[in-house]
Amino acid sequence: MSPPPHAPSIATQGRSTEAIRRHYDIEKTLAARLRGASREERSSLYRTVYDDLFRLLPDHPQLVRKQSPEQARRKITAQLGLLGPYLRSDAVFLELGAGDCALSLEIAKRVKQVFAVDVSEQITAGVQRPDNLTVVNCDGCTIPLSPNTVDVVYSNQLIEHVHPDDLVQQLGSVRSVLRQNGTYLCVTPNRLNGPHDISKYFDDEATGLHIKEYTNAELQALFLAAGFSDCCAYAGAEGRYLRLPVSLPVMIEMILQRFPISIRRSIARRPPFTSLLGVRIAARA
Repeated sequence: MSPPPHAPSIATQGRSTEAIRRHYDIEKTLAARLRGASREERSSLYRTVYDDLFRLLPDHPQLVRKQSPEQARRKITAQLGLLGPYLRSDAVFLELGAGDCALSLEIAKRVKQVFAVDVSEQITAGVQRPDNLTVVNCDGCTIPLSPNTVDVVYSNQLIEHVHPDDLVQQLGSVRSVLRQNGTYLCVTPNRLNGPHDISKYFDDEATGLHIKEYTNAELQALFLAAGFSDCCAYAGAEGRYLRLPVSLPVMIEMILQRFPISIRRSIARRPPFTSLLGVRIAARA
């Protein structure tokens, strides 16, 4: 299979064509396991699939690409630019998909209590955490916390990895743990300028471990169906964001979807559309 004409150049990514192809084949096979599994099977597969991915791909960019302290700091600072208005000193904050807890550790300096939630016990093991940070392991669908206990839930580059059937349950669980008028701030890549996983070199839709990529319109509908009262969107980059009615990126998406896929992606991958279309939705409980 040849890469589609709109795909980024493999040669510019620092990996050989053969390495990219092998990565694609392995990730697509693992993703097919998740897509075809039952709900009961997926509860354990989320963890084992990623263990297998990194075992089979020792050259995976997440394993070999080392961030400098300055790069790590810039990444956290950019997220704080988005989260800042929600971080009160008396707030309870939950990061869904906390990973190495780098962001949660920084947030703990600013709020009353932090819950760092992840499916992997290994990735959070050994984190030196302050008294107001609690690591919580989950099955990818439900958050094992009491209802109405959290002010802010945040996820970044997470929901695209979740099976759509599980996402419905996950959103219901997020809604349950949030207090009235609490906020779920969700960041995920936009389907219209994707795919954003390894399949971007080969396919027009995500077929790797981005199990499903979404638009602003699709997520707004899911949030409202899960019981959230309203949504807004944020546009921007590098820690500078402007709050917008979600109807604006939804309107842009409606217009772009009328174009052939090659033209649509060419437009959607250029400024200012990358900033306007990046899915950053704040849903109010």
